[in-house]
Amino acid sequence: MDLVLRNGKLREKHGLWDILISNGVIKEISENINIGGAEEIDLKGKLVVPSFVEPHIHLDKVNIVDVVRPNKSGSLKEAIEIIWDKKAGYTNEDIVNRASDIIERAISHGTTYMRTHVDVDTIGGLKPLEGVLKAKEKYAGMADIQIVAFPQEGIIKDPGTDKLMLKAMEMGAAVVGGMPANEKTPADSKKHIKICFDIAEKFDAPIDMHVDETDDPFYRTLEMLADETSKRGMHGRVTAGHTCALAAYDDHYASYVIEKCKEANIRFITNPATNLMLQGRSDKQPIRRGITRVKELLAAGLTLSFGQDCVKDTFYPFGSADMLQVALIAAHAAQMGLPEEIEKVFDMCTFDAAKILELENYGIKEGCKADLVVLDTDNIKDAIRLQPARLFVLKGGQVIAKSSTSKWLAGQNV
Repeated sequence: MDLVLRNGKLREKHGLWDILISNGVIKEISENINIGGAEEIDLKGKLVVPSFVEPHIHLDKVNIVDVVRPNKSGSLKEAIEIIWDKKAGYTNEDIVNRASDIIERAISHGTTYMRTHVDVDTIGGLKPLEGVLKAKEKYAGMADIQIVAFPQEGIIKDPGTDKLMLKAMEMGAAVVGGMPANEKTPADSKKHIKICFDIAEKFDAPIDMHVDETDDPFYRTLEMLADETSKRGMHGRVTAGHTCALAAYDDHYASYVIEKCKEANIRFITNPATNLMLQGRSDKQPIRRGITRVKELLAAGLTLSFGQDCVKDTFYPFGSADMLQVALIAAHAAQMGLPEEIEKVFDMCTFDAAKILELENYGIKEGCKADLVVLDTDNIKDAIRLQPARLFVLKGGQVIAKSSTSKWLAGQNV
C-alpha cells in the first residue's frame, strides 16, 4: 500500500509538505497530495530527514568492556592488547548477540546504513567476520551494513593477514581496510598500504583505513596514503579514518598534506568520542583535543563525516549508537556552533556519510529511496541539541521503528 506522510517539515523548504511513498521510493513531494487508498500519517509539522548513516563502527568489538580486564592506561595500545584473548575465543553467537544490541539501538535512533570495520588477523582469523556477516543477514531489510576487512594487528608484522584479507573479501566484505601506522617501520607502512590497494584493485572495492590514530606528529602514513591513491588513480574511493596526527603536525606540513589529500580526493572520518577519550593522555595542560583538523579539511573542500567508532569496548566505555549524540560531541570538539556550521554537522551524518559509503538514490527528493526519519522537532539545531525522539524510522517506505515514549504519539492512531 502507498503511504503519504502529511504536513512534514523539510530542511530546504518553507511551509509543510506531503511525501508520497510508493514501492519503497519517494514518488512525489508537494504541498497537498490528493490520492485515495493510501495509508496516511499526519506529522503535524515535525522534521523529516534522510536516514542517518554510520560510516565508522566496530560491531565485532561492541559490548565487551564488562567481560575483559580494564584498560588501566586508557591508551590505544593497551585497548588493542586487551582484546587479544577475547578475540581468540569469539563465537558466532557471542558476536551476533553483542552486535544485535547495537544494530537495534542504531535503527531505533534512525540509522539504517552502517559501515563496520571487522578485525581480520591471525589471532581471531575470520571468526569476527563470520559473526558480523550473520548479524548483517539477521537485519537485512532493516539496515544496510557494509563490512570492512580491517587488519588492526598489521599486515607485515602479522604474516598471513594478507591472505586472510583476500579470503574476507571473497566471503562478503565489501571494503578494504588498513592500519598502516601499526607496523614496525615506515617502509613496512608503505608495504601495508600497497598490499591494501592491490586487494582493492582485485575486487574493485573502495578503501577505508585507520590512519595515524596518534597524537605523535612523526607518524606520516596519511601522506603515504594520499600518494598511493593518486598513483593508483583511486580518487574519491579512499577514506582515511581518525587522522589524529594531522592535528599534531606543524601548520606548514599539515597544509602540505591536506593539499595532497585534496588532489587525491581522500574522504575523511573523524571519531570524536573515542579520540577525545584516548588522545592527549600524556599531556599536561593544555590537553589537546585529539581529533583531526576538521575545519581545515572542510575549508579545503574535502568530504568529512564522523562515526560512533566504539560502543562499550576497551577503547571507549560509553556510546549508544545514536548519530545525533555523536553530532553533539563532534560540534563541541570541532567548535562548530555557528548557524551554518550546525547545518554542516547535520550533513556530516547524513549526506556526507552517504557519499563516503557510495550510496545511491539517497535523500529526500522524488526518486530517492524512502529511507527516512521523523524527528520530534522542527529544526536542525534542536535535533542536535536535544536528540529528540525518532517518531518514525522508515526503511524502503515501511515503518520499522517508532517512539513509544513520546507524548506526541499519545492518542495517535499509528
